[in-house]
Amino acid sequence: MTRKPSTMSKPSTTPKPSPSRPTPTSRAKGALAKRTPFFSFERLGQPLATRRVFITRMAWSVIVWLGMMLLGLGIGMAGYMAFEGMSLTDAYLNASMILSGMGPVGDLKTEAGKLFAGSYAIFSGLVIVLATGVVLAPIVHHVLHVFHVMDDGGDN
Repeated sequence: MTRKPSTMSKPSTTPKPSPSRPTPTSRAKGALAKRTPFFSFERLGQPLATRRVFITRMAWSVIVWLGMMLLGLGIGMAGYMAFEGMSLTDAYLNASMILSGMGPVGDLKTEAGKLFAGSYAIFSGLVIVLATGVVLAPIVHHVLHVFHVMDDGGDN
């Protein structure tokens, strides 16, 4: 006896997209203002970002800048307290003065404290440069993008 092939088709294993959930292609077609990642700037052929997108980018840049400053300040305070035995207030004063580029306030008494202060001063200089770059990146990008759009006549 021969078996007849089944006339019933197998159920599909791929789920159909839900109407309430957007598909990846529909997300890609959305406007620039809709949920752009933090450092995702518009590209060469794309239109200029809206004022709202620009302000959001600037706000996130300032938040990252603040986080970098607080982290650097915390490292400095912990180091001064550990290596020099300073009080919380004195450690804050010295760390904030070095982080802002002014230099230490009091005399350092231990060799470990002096080594830490020198290393922390170098670290602070790098933190300032990086944090400034984080805040200026959206501004510089926006200005350069405006010049490019103006240069092309706005149509690309």
